[in-house]
Amino acid sequence: MACDSSYIKIASSSHSATVILMHGLGDSGRSMYATASWLRQDPALQHIQWILPQAPIRPVAANGNRRMSAWFNVCNVQFQGKEDEEGMFDSARTIEQLIDEELSSGIDPSRIVLAGFMQGAALSLLAGLTTPKKLAGLAVLSGRLPIPHKMKGMASAHAPSLPIFWGYNIADPLAGFAFDQLSVKFLTQEMGFPTAVAATGDVRGIELHGYRGLGTGISSDELRDLGVWLKKALPRFQ
Repeated sequence: MACDSSYIKIASSSHSATVILMHGLGDSGRSMYATASWLRQDPALQHIQWILPQAPIRPVAANGNRRMSAWFNVCNVQFQGKEDEEGMFDSARTIEQLIDEELSSGIDPSRIVLAGFMQGAALSLLAGLTTPKKLAGLAVLSGRLPIPHKMKGMASAHAPSLPIFWGYNIADPLAGFAFDQLSVKFLTQEMGFPTAVAATGDVRGIELHGYRGLGTGISSDELRDLGVWLKKALPRFQ
């Protein structure tokens, strides 16, 4: 495991794919270590390097301007309300730099997945849908689509062809699965994303999974489904 002030990197001696996994509001890159480690137990996923970036510390308006780790400021909890676009784009550029570093090390964009939990999931969508590089896919865990009123015009031409794993918690008292539903509806109806069927081997489209009784967090069932999806999106080279 490599670690500096901006990210934690977990890799085997050689890897052929990368997942950049972003934490939620108030958490840290280290908080996602258990998630990455759980998935790395599967021999079919041990070719994947995990990068766990760290959000900067900033005041968060929705939490009384208390300073905490945040990819962007949170002004409200509405689907199409006022958002901290400057903070979002700054963080998206940070993720773009991590993608570029992976490309420089020899990893093809088609072997990179952006993933995130809650606020990190929103960032994975913003960065993944707007980057000019065609990635292997996106994994959204209890997230929402940021700035939907602008996303349609900002998204890359290939964005609707991106495979997306979308897990949401029906019982989450903080995230509220209505945001997940509104986000997926916008992507499919307004931006032309297809829906996917999890039982098939086809990874294209949005693969939607709902979970009950989790509280605020990621369950083993969700991780198991994510692992199955990653094997399709980032298969081990034979």
